[in-house]
Amino acid sequence: MRHRLAVRVQPGASADRIEGRGTDDAGRVFLKVRVRARPEDGAANAAVEAVVAKALGLAKSAVKVMTGGKTRIKGLEIDGPPDLAGVIEGWLADERGSD
Repeated sequence: MRHRLAVRVQPGASADRIEGRGTDDAGRVFLKVRVRARPEDGAANAAVEAVVAKALGLAKSAVKVMTGGKTRIKGLEIDGPPDLAGVIEGWLADERGSD
């Protein structure tokens, strides 16, 4: 099954890691990902794919940057089992809860 995920990337970070949920000024939700790689020759995109794949327990080849190759906001396509949808939704859940 194919899943989609929007991420905002910070290249040149001190460590590769998933930071959690974020939103932009338009209210769009994304996952914040930090990678040590610099945005040169696709290195940061490859690092994002690897970080997300590892966090999901998938092979690196299961995660691909499909949109935003040269921007900080990227669209990922993830090949994985249907239950990954719950994991992705959990990453993007509003941590504040309902008021």
